[in-house]
Amino acid sequence: MNKNEMVLKTIDAGDVSIEYLTSQNDGPAIVFLHATGFLPWLWKPIARQFSDAYRVIAPYFCDHREADPHEGGLSWALLAEDLARFCAALDIQNPCMVGHSMGGAVIAIAAGALGLKVKKTVLIEPIFLPREIYSIDLTVDQHPLASKSIRRRNSWADAKEAKAYLKSKRLFAAWDDEMLDLYVAYGMAPAAEGGLSLVCHPKKEAALFMGSRGYDPWPILSQVACPVLVLEGEHTENKGFIDQKKIAAMFPAGEYHLVENAGHLIPMERPKETANIIREFFER
Repeated sequence: MNKNEMVLKTIDAGDVSIEYLTSQNDGPAIVFLHATGFLPWLWKPIARQFSDAYRVIAPYFCDHREADPHEGGLSWALLAEDLARFCAALDIQNPCMVGHSMGGAVIAIAAGALGLKVKKTVLIEPIFLPREIYSIDLTVDQHPLASKSIRRRNSWADAKEAKAYLKSKRLFAAWDDEMLDLYVAYGMAPAAEGGLSLVCHPKKEAALFMGSRGYDPWPILSQVACPVLVLEGEHTENKGFIDQKKIAAMFPAGEYHLVENAGHLIPMERPKETANIIREFFER
C-alpha cells in the first residue's frame, strides 16, 4: 500500500468508537477536523499536499454519538473531550491541527479548556457565536445555523442529479470540482427507499449546530497557548455575526488572514491555496 494513501479506520476512544482517515507514513502528525455536516474525505485534496512529510489524521464527528437537536444537541465541549480522547487513543502527541468551522471551535475548546497539547493550529472560519447566544434558550427554528441545516434536502435519484442540485445552490456553487465529487461520493449513500441520501442526516447536522450553544468558548480563548492562525473568507455569510479578527486577537499568539474570493467554505472552494497557507504557517 502507498504510504501516502488515505485509509479509513476506527478506534475506541473512551465510551465511543470514532472513524478516521489516515495516511500510513511516519512523519509528524497533522489532525484535520471537518466542519458541521461534512466529512474527513473532503480533506483529501489538501492532505495530498502534506503527504511527503506528514502523517495526516482526520476523524469523523457526526454520528458517533446519539443526539436530538430539540433536546440541546451534541455539546461541542463533549466533542472537544472526544478529540482529546481520540488523540490519546492514537498516541498523537503535540500535533499540528487544522479545524474548519465547528472543527476549529472544537480544537480551541480542547486546547484552551482541556489542556490538549497542540504545536500549532489553523482555525478556518471557527464558529464562535456572539456571547449572548450562549446564555439564552433557542429552539432549532431560532438557531441561525440549525434552522437551515434541519431543512436541508436529503433525497436524490442518483449522483448526477445530486451534483447538478448542489451546483445550483449558492453554498456549493464555488466548490472545486474534485471537492464536489468527493462530497457526492462519500457524503451521500444509497437510501433504503432508493436513490441517495446524506450520510450526515440533516437532523444530526442540526444536533451538532445546537450543540454549539452547550459551551461558551470565549473565556478560554486566552488559554490557548500555541500559535493560532485564523482564516476568514472574504465573502463569508457569517461576517454579520462572527468577528474573526476579534477571535484572532483573543489568542495570545493569534494571527488573522483574509482569504480573498472565498466564502465560509474556504477549503472546499480554494483547496490548493488553503494547503499553501497551512503549510507556510506550520513550517514558518
